[in-house]
Parts: sequence; structure tokens; C-alpha cells
Amino acid sequence: MIEERETRVDESGFLPMPDGDALELTTVLQALADPVRLRIVRELADAGELSCGRLSLPVSASTRSHHLKTLRAAGVTRTRMVGTQRLVSLRSDVLERRFPALLAAVLDSPR
Repeated sequence: MIEERETRVDESGFLPMPDGDALELTTVLQALADPVRLRIVRELADAGELSCGRLSLPVSASTRSHHLKTLRAAGVTRTRMVGTQRLVSLRSDVLERRFPALLAAVLDSPR
């Protein structure tokens, strides 16, 4: 039942994600606090939109999926379905509007 809900897309082809006005700072910060998720955010900031499999991460596919789901649930990323591909991108515009300069501060932080 959970799997079915996760693959449901809206009319634009996006997986469910929170509305920009509903984002909570603590949830976003918790999502960004994990080193693997921070690496995902940095890769997406550099590349724009990437398919899930193109992310170069030192984790298994199931762990990668968990991290991507966590970022999407926090409102940090959006996932667009194109056929069988899942294309992930940052919600930079939404994050900047809701929490000005947060994403820039995270991306500029030391690695």
C-alpha cells in the first residue's frame, strides 16, 4: 500500500511533496544534516536535474532511495517521473522564498 502511494504522481508528473508555504525549518535542517543528503543537495545544485541513478553516492540503491525520499518529504527536492525515470532537482526557488539565504549558506559551508 505504501509503495502504491509513493509512485502516485500529480498532473505535472511530480511525486508528492509538501507545499512551499508548509515547509518547516527544523524538518529542512534535519534533512540537510546528514552527510549523504548534503552531498545529494550539492550534486543537484551543480547539475540541475539528475536521474536517481546518476547521483554518485557511496551507498546502496535502497539507501539512496531513502535519502531521496527524506529530502523530498522535507521539501528540499522535487522528483519528476518521465516514463520509468525519476528525475530529481532542488526546490531552490521555494527554499529561497521560504528561508532566504539558507540554501546558499548550506552550499557554501566547508565540505
